[in-house]
Amino acid sequence: MPANPPFFDTCYLVRFYLEDAGFEAVRNLAGTARAVAASWHAQAEVVAALHRAVHERRMEPAAYQAALAQFIHDSDSGLFLWQPLTDGVQKRLEHVFRQAPPTAFLRAADALHLACAAEHAFQEIYSNDRHLLAAASLFGLRGVNVI
Repeated sequence: MPANPPFFDTCYLVRFYLEDAGFEAVRNLAGTARAVAASWHAQAEVVAALHRAVHERRMEPAAYQAALAQFIHDSDSGLFLWQPLTDGVQKRLEHVFRQAPPTAFLRAADALHLACAAEHAFQEIYSNDRHLLAAASLFGLRGVNVI
């Protein structure tokens, strides 16, 4: 059973609303906790990912509107615990980039997720993104993929 609450990146959050590969495992994991934690900026990423699904014709516009309304409802009702992007998160991110080996592949949004999880005392981050998972240890986190 994961730490309560588990910390999800955007790849996992989107699986609440899209039936992308592995969505059942992600939803089952989420069902083991009362809420799911995530970085504050993931809110924008989820909305963008849902819209991208419409753009790519993987989702009908009406389904997008319903998914967006459900996401807003879920967020407002406390399903998601949005962890703030503080000065401490930014300082941690800068420190990791300063110390990271040149071979590390670390994107800005992934670094925000990882720094946010670490700064808010999470031990694990859940994702299926191979780059984020590979960089998790740079932040002292254990990357977990249940898919």
